[in-house]
Amino acid sequence: MSDMFVTVSTVALGIVVLGSAVMMLASRNVVHAAYWLLALSLGAAGLFAVLQATYLALVQLLVYAGAVAILNIFTIMITLRRREDAVREREFSVPAAALALVFFGVVAYAVSQGVPAAAPVPQTFPGIAEFGAMLFSVDGWALPFEIASLVLTAALVAAVWWSREEEAR
Repeated sequence: MSDMFVTVSTVALGIVVLGSAVMMLASRNVVHAAYWLLALSLGAAGLFAVLQATYLALVQLLVYAGAVAILNIFTIMITLRRREDAVREREFSVPAAALALVFFGVVAYAVSQGVPAAAPVPQTFPGIAEFGAMLFSVDGWALPFEIASLVLTAALVAAVWWSREEEAR
């Protein structure tokens, strides 16, 4: 793949990630914010894929986009008792805005000082057989996925417990 494709796809995915992050923070409805988080996770997975970080792209896609975002949506739907609970107040924090401006300035300075080298894009992605071999080999990815599934299960049980009525506790 050409350098132009890498540049265009990186910029497009960066716009998707930044736009989703801003919309997630700006959304007054928590369900909509959870959906924007899902879009942000998918964009980040695409960025990892463009950067040839296959493992990180798969983890981002499977764990964060596939599990955490869906778990957030289910948790919100379980814990909301009234439609009014889904709407949150808009609050403006001067210290938070100042910290965001400082962070943006530091990042803009760091980006202006260096020219990152573009990583070559792979010609092909691993097929099902190669992915299975990578997943279940001795030093494969199965154990980290299993640990993540235990953490997500514990979070779901905690969400169900938290959503119970006060008298039942």
